[in-house]
Amino acid sequence: MRKETRRFLSYLRYERNASEHTVRSYGVDLRQFEAYVEGTPLNSIDHRTIRGFLASRYEAENRKSSVSRKLATLRSFFRWACREGVLDQNPARLVSLPKADRKLPHPLTEQEMAALLDVLEDSTTLALRDRALLELLYASGLRAAELVSLDLQDLDLGGETLRVQGKGKKERLVPFGAPAAEALRAYLHARPHLLKNAGHAGVFLNARGGRLTTRSVGRIVHKCVVRCAKKLSVSPHTFRHSFATHLLGRGADLRAIQELLGHANLSTTQKYTQLSVEQLRQIYDKAHPKA
Repeated sequence: MRKETRRFLSYLRYERNASEHTVRSYGVDLRQFEAYVEGTPLNSIDHRTIRGFLASRYEAENRKSSVSRKLATLRSFFRWACREGVLDQNPARLVSLPKADRKLPHPLTEQEMAALLDVLEDSTTLALRDRALLELLYASGLRAAELVSLDLQDLDLGGETLRVQGKGKKERLVPFGAPAAEALRAYLHARPHLLKNAGHAGVFLNARGGRLTTRSVGRIVHKCVVRCAKKLSVSPHTFRHSFATHLLGRGADLRAIQELLGHANLSTTQKYTQLSVEQLRQIYDKAHPKA
């Protein structure tokens, strides 16, 4: 099976233009499956084998979301194997996905977001960078990986838009507002102090002059939460959730939010509708005298 796995991962990388993160995740799942079926010919694997593998992973990890991802990986792999003529039938088709636990995002309120953004008031280069980073996260709803991938040529400060390469290397244009534009101008004026290589195109740089990583973005967010001195559960993705929830709460169309977030399917965006309904329910239960 190892030969087919290598071919499949190569297909993902070079023909499907999948991100390195996706290729790496698929590789992990398939290597786990290889270890489980070691010595079993590929054409002898059936739906019972796959169910046994998924059960073993659930026992090890106790996460339905992880098991669902592994099944999605195997479905893609076996579908590719059938298309390539390696197999006649896809055994993963007979295996159903486990029902996922319903998880809603946890956005900040508009007041909490304002308090978080206001903690960075000093004018050092790194503080200006962090302020621009947080303002842009909230103003655009970008994923952390999309944010750190931004190059200078992707920014249009005059038009207050940026070009983003999202999942599946799909490009989209995303607007941002005046506060983010102002913070970006202040940071970009100070950005040369971070440069070690004059030709570096990355927008957000670390203290050594290299491009920030998603882990660094997480640390910056955590530092600002600590300085805010509020009990908030916040990650970089919280800014994305808050961006979508606040837009929806102020009357934005769901399909417009889908485009801004870069969701391939509207069903992914609809969780924010469910979230708004739950928030309304909470407000109603607190405020209505007969609730």
